[in-house]
Amino acid sequence: MRIHIATDHAGMELSAFLVKELSLLGHEMVDHGPTVYDALDDYPGFCIACAQGVVGDQLKGIEALGIVLGGSGNGEQIAANKVAGVRAALIWNPETAALARDHNDANVCALGARQHSQAEVLELVKIFIAAGFSDEERHVRRIDKISLFEQTGLVSY
Repeated sequence: MRIHIATDHAGMELSAFLVKELSLLGHEMVDHGPTVYDALDDYPGFCIACAQGVVGDQLKGIEALGIVLGGSGNGEQIAANKVAGVRAALIWNPETAALARDHNDANVCALGARQHSQAEVLELVKIFIAAGFSDEERHVRRIDKISLFEQTGLVSY
């Protein structure tokens, strides 16, 4: 699978670790940066580029997911979710990692580099990647309502 990844300064070591470990597992990694440590860098551009990469690949029929990292993962998730077609989920334990895919068909996961060890993050990401969408009608219906709003601005209850 192709996996896009982005971070800010807070997650650079973790990002490098994940690129290495996930590559060893056979995934094609696309690193959206940053490439140089800058304690004053801003995460939105990196995370948006990552999210755009995921959506672009998926539109081409390429199986792809994304990972965005920061100190907490919150801002990174928000930035990624601004890209049409992205469903980014903040994951922090095995259940949220699996449910993000199973219930929400999330295509990007966000994690806090200052919240977990490298081993914990690797395990959470592996769960996220391995999980699939349930295709249950209630979940499809809910995602369709989100997509409708994203595309038209119409709210459907």
